[in-house]
Amino acid sequence: MRTVFMGSPDFAVPALEGLIEARFTIPLVVTQPDRPAGRGRKLLPTAVKQSAAAHNLPVMEFGPGSRSAVTRAVLDCEPDAVVVVAFGHILREPLLSAPPLGCINVHASLLPRWRGVSPVQYSILHGDSWTGVTIMRMDAGVDTGPILAQRAVPIGPEETAGELLDNLAGQGADLLIHTLRRLANGAVTPRPQDDRGAVYAPKLTRTLSAVRWDRDMVTVHNQIRALNPWPGAVTYLGETQLKITSARPLSYLVSGSEPGTILDVVDGGVAVACGEGILSLTGLQVPGRKALPVDEFLRGFSLEPGMLLRS
Repeated sequence: MRTVFMGSPDFAVPALEGLIEARFTIPLVVTQPDRPAGRGRKLLPTAVKQSAAAHNLPVMEFGPGSRSAVTRAVLDCEPDAVVVVAFGHILREPLLSAPPLGCINVHASLLPRWRGVSPVQYSILHGDSWTGVTIMRMDAGVDTGPILAQRAVPIGPEETAGELLDNLAGQGADLLIHTLRRLANGAVTPRPQDDRGAVYAPKLTRTLSAVRWDRDMVTVHNQIRALNPWPGAVTYLGETQLKITSARPLSYLVSGSEPGTILDVVDGGVAVACGEGILSLTGLQVPGRKALPVDEFLRGFSLEPGMLLRS
């Protein structure tokens, strides 16, 4: 099967490499342009571009003003299908309807729940126990196309967004290969989405980062997990910003202390009062330094019972 691949970040790499291992013919890979990263702002290729280069696959960048050229290049490949995984751009006609098998998307949720660009983070933010991957035939909407296959995946109580993304990337790659083979054999019946169950997950911003200690312990814990690794959950001790990189529930009891009060520093954790319950902070980071387990962090930074953390 001739398959053009369109994707950009780490999440998309297992799908591309799965297609390669399954011996699909990939005449073209399309990805976003190199972007500055790190303190030196050095231009770096996307994870997909690096993977494609390692396998000697032709790569084309989808940058400003390049939509027409990319569309022509893809159509010239005469693919049976176009596979799209975290590409970062909305596809339009004539590309959507050109491949005989369609433009096939791997989405990291059980659609129609959590359409949009941040489904994994929002599933954790909202306390979902399950998520999954959906293989969908794309249409002109945002994650609104008919469903070809789905696989449910449980969300671990301590699992971060980064860890869950890694899991779903592998699950999605595996389900993609099986679905494409069945689709080529006419063994898949697309199923329209029920819009009544649709929920949207917008782009993450740093406005989500501030921890509100007056919320219950579970909500604060979900926020910390959902925003790891980016943009991160943050709190303040005086004027010093602290990023909370990991935490664990300690007690559901109401402490009686003002939310944000440090209650104890013991056993590798900093116990903090929430609106309901107590949360133990187990990983912390200050700007410009690396994230550390609390035991190591406290060797160079003082946190004591009675101190107040604020939003």
